[in-house]
Amino acid sequence: MRIKESAEDYLESIHILHKQMGEVRSIDIVNYFGYSKPSISVAIKNLKNNGYVDVDGKGYITLTKKGQEIADKMYERHTLLTQWLVRIGVDEKIAQEDACRIEHVISEESFEAIKQHAKSKSE
Repeated sequence: MRIKESAEDYLESIHILHKQMGEVRSIDIVNYFGYSKPSISVAIKNLKNNGYVDVDGKGYITLTKKGQEIADKMYERHTLLTQWLVRIGVDEKIAQEDACRIEHVISEESFEAIKQHAKSKSE
């Protein structure tokens, strides 16, 4: 099942924030994106209802196995695409922005080819 780009972004942000902070709450996601608290609350509720995140009684958000798989995939794509674009001469800020858009639409086949090409050029 294909999930929306915004859901992929939320899952990736939870993954990144967890790596940085250890524990993630809605306010951390608000600060990360600069979105309103109500928008984040709706998004987290939808992610929870669809089995991508769990929220404990204290409001801490964790990724489920299903959510973690998507977050890992998006994070790997974002990181590799950003690095690859920078290596070929794209400004880092632009590379970050472009990678964020590309990561959602690139096919698995194309991403794997870029990944293999990037690996061979770094060895």
